[in-house]
Amino acid sequence: MTLDEYLGIGVTITLGSHHFSAEAIKDFARKYDPQPFHTDEEAAKASVFGSLCASGWHTTAAWMKLNLAHRGRAWDGPGPKPEFGPSPGFKNLKWLKPVFAGETVTFTRRGIDHRPLATRPGWRMMTLHSEGFDSTGDKVIEFDSAVLVKVE
Repeated sequence: MTLDEYLGIGVTITLGSHHFSAEAIKDFARKYDPQPFHTDEEAAKASVFGSLCASGWHTTAAWMKLNLAHRGRAWDGPGPKPEFGPSPGFKNLKWLKPVFAGETVTFTRRGIDHRPLATRPGWRMMTLHSEGFDSTGDKVIEFDSAVLVKVE
């Protein structure tokens, strides 16, 4: 296995799916994004959304949970297994369609590339493009991100 194969460079990987129940939506929103269309079903009906919907941050957090779970893949390449480090951030985050209560979103990521870091020998910067799709196949979220990967 090459490092590119392990990191999924050029390959879209399905990370899994997450179901957004009304109670989970309200619980997350009460803690982190307490807007009425996320916390109150009646208020949500009167909002621009017309129904209770998940916070975009909830949708993003669900992607992160599934992304981290996917990192346990087996490594059979040369040397020690690559280790994922922190992320320096993301860009182009788009919440394209509301995720309503009862919806299930399937998340993916595609490795774009990786490059060595001159300031951190043995580490590489990997870039990703990630997306999430609802049960109708509509894209509800997309963003680009980066993560540090230790390879030596």
